Amino acid sequence: MTKTIVHLLRHGEVHNPTGVLYGRLPGFRLSDTGKRQALTVAEHLADHDIVHVVASPLQRAQETANPIAGSHRLELATDERLIESSNVFEGKKVSVGDGALRSPANWPYLRDPFTPSWGEPYLQIAHRMLGAVHRARAAASGHEAVCVSHQLPVWTVRRYLEGKRLWHNPSKRQCSLASLTSLVFEDEELVGLRYTEPAGTSDPKNTGA
Repeated sequence: MTKTIVHLLRHGEVHNPTGVLYGRLPGFRLSDTGKRQALTVAEHLADHDIVHVVASPLQRAQETANPIAGSHRLELATDERLIESSNVFEGKKVSVGDGALRSPANWPYLRDPFTPSWGEPYLQIAHRMLGAVHRARAAASGHEAVCVSHQLPVWTVRRYLEGKRLWHNPSKRQCSLASLTSLVFEDEELVGLRYTEPAGTSDPKNTGA
C-alpha cells in the first residue's frame, strides 16, 4: 500500500481593521501576525516529505502557502475548489450568530441553518473540498501534500470524512488560524486524521476566514 499525507492548512491571521465578513472578497492580505504564522508553519513542515503545495486563489491563502512552497523549492499550485464558501453577508459587519439576527431584512437568509440558507450548501463544500484533497493525494502519491484553504471548508470536509452531520455550531470548530488538519491515506483509503497547531492556538473569528 502507498501511504500519502494531505495536510489541510487554514491560512494565517488576516489584516481586517474594519471587521467585515470578507469571505471571497479580493484584497484581504495576511496581517504581520499572519505572516509570522505562515513562516512558523513552513518551519514546522521543513523536514516533512512535501512534494506538492496547492492553495485557494484568495490572497491570504496564497501568502500562507508561499513560504512552504519556497522552503521545498516547489511551484505553488492553485485549486479553485479550496476557496472560501460563499455567503450573502460578505462585506458586511455582521455575523450569522449575532448581528444578522437583529435586522428583519436578513431573516429570510436565516430560515434554514442546516443547508445553510445564507451561503454555499455544506454538502457542496464537502464535495468540492474532497475533490481537491484527492487531487492533491494523487499528485503527492507516496509523499505529502499541503492544501491551504479556509476555516469552514476545512472543518466541513473533516466532518464529512468523519461521518458527522455537516451543520454545526461555528464556535465549536477545531480549526484555528494556521492549523493543520492532516489526512493519512493508504492508497485511496483514509486511515487516520490528526489536528495540530504549529503556530499556537488562536481564537477563530467568523469573518469569512
